[in-house]
Amino acid sequence: MGNRSWPAWVALGTVYLVWGSTYLAIRYLVGSLPPLLGAGLRFAVAGPLLLGLVLLFGGRRALRMTRGQCGSAVLVGLLMAGGGQGLLTIAETQVASGLAALLVACVPLFVLILRRFLGQRTPGGTLLGVLLGLAGLAVLLLVGSAGGGAHGSAWWGPFAVLLAALSWSIGTVATTRLPMPANPFAGSAVQLCTAGVALSAAGLLAGQRLDPGAVTAESWLALGYLIVAGSLVGYSAYVYVLHRLPVSTVATYAYVNPVIAVVLGVLIAGEQFGPGQLAGGALVVLAVLVVVRAERTGARPDRKVSVAAGTMTPSCER
Repeated sequence: MGNRSWPAWVALGTVYLVWGSTYLAIRYLVGSLPPLLGAGLRFAVAGPLLLGLVLLFGGRRALRMTRGQCGSAVLVGLLMAGGGQGLLTIAETQVASGLAALLVACVPLFVLILRRFLGQRTPGGTLLGVLLGLAGLAVLLLVGSAGGGAHGSAWWGPFAVLLAALSWSIGTVATTRLPMPANPFAGSAVQLCTAGVALSAAGLLAGQRLDPGAVTAESWLALGYLIVAGSLVGYSAYVYVLHRLPVSTVATYAYVNPVIAVVLGVLIAGEQFGPGQLAGGALVVLAVLVVVRAERTGARPDRKVSVAAGTMTPSCER
């Protein structure tokens, strides 16, 4: 590791750990906070903070965007941070954080399928990865729907996670087809603010109410961690490393994050995984690895962003 590259590797390690740990943080968030209001509060605070940082370090010029670019950022925010993270937060009231991470790992597979529907060609080797991933998802859904989650055992929990992953994937694909703000941090700030408003409004319409006195210290700490580490530090590290390391290397977060989430869930939260869940999760992680490698070898030399990892353009964080 050269002296000039070590900051990038530190940043990538930060993405590994921080984004992998957010699943466990969400579990503690929903322990005493209403899921939609909790997620809404997370983004309602993180969005303006990021907006202020962009203004501080980039000036007003960094915030310039056309109406079309702003509208695209709003739409992507509704799909990714809103639909993706909102549904994930709801699902984690019923699904263990590690299982949720393993299911979310299918995002690269969803992205590939969406690309195919839109007529984009993909390397032939990706088909094997997609088939492996679908087999792993089938196992996880069968086992996850039958077994209890972190807080409950509702059958719909794992399916809600898949809907969250699908929403995130659609938002990811949309970023390549819509005019996005030139400054990725400014675009992300708009996305987070949009999600904060949308999720808070949805929570209120669903009858959720925030009683600060009933919220435990664990949930407050989890909220703070998700705002600072997940939304600010993690995303900043991700954007930084995209410009410092090969995208195929950055793409490894897609199969490292679920492994970290499972380990943290077992060690800290005492989550348990049976042989079926471990086998299904292993298939999903293996599928993502196959897809990332196939996309890397099949991509053109001038291609800067990996579609396999769901990182077509810098967008919202986990």
